Amino acid sequence: MSSAAPAPTDLLHTPLHALHLELGARMVPFAGYAMPVQYPGGLMAEHRQCREAAALFDVSHMGQLRLVGPDAAAALEALVPVDVVGLPAGKQRYAFFTNEQGGLLDDLMITRPPAADAGDFGDLFVVVNAGCKDADIAHLRQHIGARCEIRTLPDRALLALQGPQAAAALARLNPGVSALTFMTGGAFELAGSRCFVTRSGYTGEDGFEISVPADRAVALARALLAQPEVKPAGLGARDTLRLEGGMCLYGHDIDTGTTPVEAGLTWAIQKVRRAGGDRAGGYPGAAVIDRQLAEGPSRKRVGLLGLERAPVREGTPIVAADGSALGTVTSGTLGPTVGQPVAMAYLAASHTAAGTEVFAEVRGKRLPMRVAPMPFAPHRYHRG
Repeated sequence: MSSAAPAPTDLLHTPLHALHLELGARMVPFAGYAMPVQYPGGLMAEHRQCREAAALFDVSHMGQLRLVGPDAAAALEALVPVDVVGLPAGKQRYAFFTNEQGGLLDDLMITRPPAADAGDFGDLFVVVNAGCKDADIAHLRQHIGARCEIRTLPDRALLALQGPQAAAALARLNPGVSALTFMTGGAFELAGSRCFVTRSGYTGEDGFEISVPADRAVALARALLAQPEVKPAGLGARDTLRLEGGMCLYGHDIDTGTTPVEAGLTWAIQKVRRAGGDRAGGYPGAAVIDRQLAEGPSRKRVGLLGLERAPVREGTPIVAADGSALGTVTSGTLGPTVGQPVAMAYLAASHTAAGTEVFAEVRGKRLPMRVAPMPFAPHRYHRG
């Protein structure tokens, strides 16, 4: 994708574009789309809304795909270091595409719909990042297109309802959603539309992601915003929420030059796919990743808490007390819930132990920071 921002007339619109304007959103270019960064109440209010009640995000810019065919799961395993074959019906799993160097091409969500829903939503339902979706679709078609059918779903929107009161709000539209637990999904009738709902999200809170027919997205969004717990939220709050949750943003905290071991994503590589497992390897970069799993990487993603009030932004160098370079910040903000600066950075493995003090170089000053465990704000997923 070109680094130059497209002219406003070149930007794609999600099915909720007119509703965002009606609600007073400030729109910005993001991954080729015009997206709401915040509404009139502001980012801090939207962040608190999600932590305390429920916030509705438009994530329709993401790519939605169906993989269809009896070989779909085994085929997808050829591209990810994740157990897809063993994924039970109705369950969801976080995954990532890797390259031959073990670097990350994108991260994604894979759901195996319940058998009753497979006809509408495929043997596997996959959601990929907006900025990578064209490359991801080409990658899938090139490498496994002969083994399963890859169907894009451009006629569907995607909404994320997130927060501790999300379940209460959504259950008024269909009480059946209450039966879902974290990382499970299925089809539900919502506001007169057949939707595919997963209990998941990228805020660290309980919540749902809802795939809805594009021509019914506004009706569903209005039905959700009519609930007393729900208010709209934009990309600004989504970013501060996921950062407090210790979650990677593709293109910032993870990229083609970062391995899942360096990124601290090894929890997503199940034992069956690791060296010695029944279905070990067989995906791009497996030798690199297995070696790092065995020996440890030379650098690792860590959380950093700022010991002063100034926020530390992406690209800021991190140094040791003697001034020697240790790494670079990949995401940073003043954490609204945490109440102090939070950041993620890649540091030399020698300086990644919790409690290690390091320094951020900001405009000629050295700001003290401390390596801290993530998430910065505790996850509150509904595990049943």
